[in-house]
Amino acid sequence: MKAIWNDTILAESEDTIVIENNHYFPKDSIKEAYFKPSSSNTTCPWKGEASYYTLEVGGKVNPDAAWYYPDPKAGAKQIKDRVAFWKGVQVVS
Repeated sequence: MKAIWNDTILAESEDTIVIENNHYFPKDSIKEAYFKPSSSNTTCPWKGEASYYTLEVGGKVNPDAAWYYPDPKAGAKQIKDRVAFWKGVQVVS
């Protein structure tokens, strides 16, 4: 699987986990140069508190377009150290 935005591959892995139609990529598969920490957080009742990254590629910015669960609840422990995408990021095989 590949995560692509602004004609750039942000992450690539054969080891994604799909939950709620989102592919969670291993954190070591992302190209960190494009990821900037965000101060945004949201809470999922069964996964826990999500943190976000803002993407910066080729002078374009996509705020909070990637998220991860730094300390997921027990029912979602399989997505610890994984990143998922939305806001126009294409995830393709």
